[in-house]
Amino acid sequence: MNTSESLAFVTFTVYGSLRLNNAALLICISVLYISGLCINLFLLLVVCMESGLHRPMYVLLVNLCLSGVMGSSSVCPHIITHLLADREATLPGCLTQVFFINVYSGCIFCILALMAYDRYVSICKPLLYHSLMTPAKVRLMLLLLYSGLGSSSAVQVLLTSRLRLCRHRVDKLFCDSLVVANLSCKNMPLINVFGLCCAVCWIVFPCFLVIVSYVHIFMVVLKSSRASQMKGLQTLTPHLLTFINFSVASFFGVIYNRLSHRVPEAVNIFTAINFFILPPLLHPIIYGVKMQEIRQSVKKMMKRKMFF
Repeated sequence: MNTSESLAFVTFTVYGSLRLNNAALLICISVLYISGLCINLFLLLVVCMESGLHRPMYVLLVNLCLSGVMGSSSVCPHIITHLLADREATLPGCLTQVFFINVYSGCIFCILALMAYDRYVSICKPLLYHSLMTPAKVRLMLLLLYSGLGSSSAVQVLLTSRLRLCRHRVDKLFCDSLVVANLSCKNMPLINVFGLCCAVCWIVFPCFLVIVSYVHIFMVVLKSSRASQMKGLQTLTPHLLTFINFSVASFFGVIYNRLSHRVPEAVNIFTAINFFILPPLLHPIIYGVKMQEIRQSVKKMMKRKMFF
């Protein structure tokens, strides 16, 4: 019998060690998750209903919100269920979670890179903006992004599903590709190389684009008037800090997984909250609600509702 068939389940041992903190963690994750869903759906509703917001920047923002909902929904219900009643997960369910986590992480980095490029063009090359960032080009970029991410994630899940598993106990709150790979009977260089290529393509390269875009934007902002500098820094600094927080949580989680099979509880909770729960909550606020046009659209919608 194939080993992967005989061990078609995964046991999350970390939930047993969290017994004393289950209630607090359950409340914290549930509140943050539901809050994130509500604010993302609210922002989606505002952008969809206001025709004046049907522009490249807001199209990217909508896709950022959808990616956040997908990412948090692929992990949070799983964590909440296991906190309520510790149970085993099936291997197909674990691999499904791996697929959506891979798509989510790539989507966030790539969409943030596209948003940084959009800001770079609007600030540094304003005369070329309407020719470089047309709705058709944005739709094409998003289509290529989702097609590429979906294909690469599917290939990675397919390769991982063919592993012969000799273990089934993991010390994490959720499944990811490294978790399943670490359960295999032997090391598979092909999966490691493919995973590294995906990381470079969907994470490292977009990070490089974000950094380059922000460097150029800050150079332009610093050459402007004092008032423009303050306004630019107030807008861009939260964006950059949010991106840095998400990137640090991502790289920290990947590096720790590769160095150690056993992950401490604090690292588990830190990674889950900083990577899957806080970004979907903070991104729509920092990139959306704080924008003047979004606030004005909300006021217009409220006024229309008052009159009808």
